[in-house]
Amino acid sequence: MNKTQLVEAIALETGLSKVAVRKSVDAMVDIVVRTLKENERVTISGFGSFNVIQRSVRMGRNPRSGAPVRIAPKKVIRFRSTVDVE
Repeated sequence: MNKTQLVEAIALETGLSKVAVRKSVDAMVDIVVRTLKENERVTISGFGSFNVIQRSVRMGRNPRSGAPVRIAPKKVIRFRSTVDVE
């Protein structure tokens, strides 16, 4: 499901206009991104949580030559679901 499909599904479920739903979805995404950029955790009850983790420097391999390559440290977003999909 992409963002457009999500907006349509929420509009059908709630009876709100697609314009209002799109504004709400955009606002939610913006707030989550801003919060994560501040290295704060975002938890949505019944769905899951997002947090930023720091990956340390590590060694990888060039797939063509097999030569070792240093992979720089970086921050990544981790999502942990609280939803059971079975």
